[in-house]
This record gives sequence, C-alpha cells and structure tokens, in this order.
Amino acid sequence: MINEPGTIKDNILEFFVQAANKRDFSLDITLNVNGAIITGTMVSAKEYFDTLSETFEDGSETAQKVSEQLVAAGEAFETNDDMEAHYIHLKNTKVYCGDSKPTPSRGKILWRGKLREIDGFFLGKISDSSAN
Repeated sequence: MINEPGTIKDNILEFFVQAANKRDFSLDITLNVNGAIITGTMVSAKEYFDTLSETFEDGSETAQKVSEQLVAAGEAFETNDDMEAHYIHLKNTKVYCGDSKPTPSRGKILWRGKLREIDGFFLGKISDSSAN
C-alpha cells in the first residue's frame, strides 16, 4: 500500500493533542508545515474555541451567536472521550517563512492546523528576540 502525503498522522503528535484535549495539557511546540515553521503553545480544543469566541462576544447579535457556537464546539471536544484528533491548536503563535520576521509578529495569535499536514515537530518554541 502506498501512502499519499497527508494521509498519515504522527502518533506521538496525536498523543500530545489527545492529552491537551482530554487533560487540559499545554505544551510549547514548533511545527514544520509545508516548509513553514509554526511555533507556539499547544492548547486544548476547548481553550482554543473559548478564546476564539471572546473575539465575537461583544459584537452584534450575529457575532454573539457565533461566540456561543464556538463555546459549544469547545464543550463538544471536552465531553467526547472517543473523539479522534484531527487538528492541533496553538496560542501565541508565530509563523516563519524563510529568514524573515514571523508573521504575525505581534498579538496573541491562535492557530489551528490539520495533524495530517504536519511534516515534523520539536518540543519548545522559537522566541523572537526582536519582539522583546
């Protein structure tokens, strides 16, 4: 059987994601995705959706409904023990493409990516000394 790129997940990385989702575990991690370096702190899907929902909660009626749906999505991850992990969630994320400064370079950026699209990883995150 020939495996196409993007059809296999790294079992160790999936284990870390499951730990984050089920035990509210966080971990500094750096990912290699299609030549880009993505660095940040891995968080649970619930924390990701709860934090994302805060972006919309003070907006219009539609924005508030979006916020509520995001909270519900996070709660679904927390209550479903049998859910297979397909995505990894990071906070305080920076994306490096080549030798340039990270994008985005400021703010507390959330990032969500498909586990099947990650080429490699290491524990720890890259700190941008120019941001200090």
